[in-house]
Amino acid sequence: MTVLSISGVNQFYGQSHILWDLNLDVQEGACACLMGRNGVGKTTLLKCLMGLLPIKSGEITFNGKPISKQSTEMRARGGIGYVPQGREIFPMLTVEENLKISLGGRKDGLKQIPEHIYSMFPVLKEMRNRRGGDLSGGQQQQLAIGRALVLDPKLLILDEPTEGIQPNIVREIGEVIKRLNKEQGMTVLLVEQKLPFARQAASDFHILQKGRLVAEGKIADLKDEVVQEYLSV
Repeated sequence: MTVLSISGVNQFYGQSHILWDLNLDVQEGACACLMGRNGVGKTTLLKCLMGLLPIKSGEITFNGKPISKQSTEMRARGGIGYVPQGREIFPMLTVEENLKISLGGRKDGLKQIPEHIYSMFPVLKEMRNRRGGDLSGGQQQQLAIGRALVLDPKLLILDEPTEGIQPNIVREIGEVIKRLNKEQGMTVLLVEQKLPFARQAASDFHILQKGRLVAEGKIADLKDEVVQEYLSV
């Protein structure tokens, strides 16, 4: 079953055409990795998926329902969790307060942070009374992922979750993504520049170049010549 379908999407910044007639499907239970060099439109696409940027034309559907005209809040309430590049936590709020912000978006009206968030990220429980801005970059990334998971999403979107993070926390985040995907059946779409991490975490790949989809398939079938042509710097 297709969870997320992007059909004929075009997007512009001013006069610059960023996404060109983009078609891309993410299947239920997949961990799909969106890849490509800097500036090819990956983050723009994620912002379009969340309603942070409007699309010029085309259609985006989630679980078979059109969402292109929905607000960001409606998309989150509908089951899409989003961890933006740069994390965007609230630095003056405590870890616990950051997490509780997402409770308002849950359909079941839960008032407490689900315990599995703390079991997945024990450091957040240890530091729940500390301000978000006092955490390390890696801990802030764990907080940002935890905040998205509080929503109980069906689709988790991650924009470069390993950027600027120490290797031990990169490993932990990789394990969490695999647990969510394989054990809980959560569908994941991530943008990732690090090829070893992508090969470890993802089941599928989609490569963009200049706003167009140029290659896709199973991550196990990602050939060196494709990496050389579209991903090597």
